[in-house]
Amino acid sequence: MKTEMDPAKTSRGAAFALWMKSPMPMVTLTKTMDVSRLVRFAKRNGMKFNMLLCWCIGRAASRIDEFFLLPEGGKLMRYDRLAINVIVPNRQGGINSCDILFTEDLRQFNADYVRLTAQVAEACKSEFREEAMVVGTSAMIQTELDSIVNQYTDLFCNPMVLWGKYRPGFWRTTLPISFQFHHVQMDGAHAARFLEALQQEILHLPIYFKSQN
Repeated sequence: MKTEMDPAKTSRGAAFALWMKSPMPMVTLTKTMDVSRLVRFAKRNGMKFNMLLCWCIGRAASRIDEFFLLPEGGKLMRYDRLAINVIVPNRQGGINSCDILFTEDLRQFNADYVRLTAQVAEACKSEFREEAMVVGTSAMIQTELDSIVNQYTDLFCNPMVLWGKYRPGFWRTTLPISFQFHHVQMDGAHAARFLEALQQEILHLPIYFKSQN
């Protein structure tokens, strides 16, 4: 569910006045993450690395209030749920995408991820959730990438998390992750807090999963 907000009555009032009509209000930050535990956890539990990273993204985002606000069509909307959008290669050689509602239950999120990505790949038709604030993701795992800046269009102001191929090392496996956001939605400090929260979610995923069982 989403509700139109008076920007002046939110923490983003000043940012809305300053950045809503900016020709380029998108900002991109990149942080190199330690994903060693995520890689090991995926292999030991028969889960996809991409799914686990998407769940960690949703959990980190859900801790930051600004993620539930989004500029749309010159208005500021507040959502009560988050979803993660995943790019899916389809059976015809093209791509589609699907929105997966975030849930704290990792097993449920995994089941939804597996079901929806398979459904979209077969049907060659994208699945969207209009009732949720969607965090876009894009994994370009064909090569290692230091940073990624997505295209900007005022038709899509949602935050985006992007990454390439992770880098195995002697002591740890690393992955640069880029985060693009609309300056009306949040400031650099909020984005930096999200990236740090994401790293912590990745590090603590095995402990959290154990506590759910």
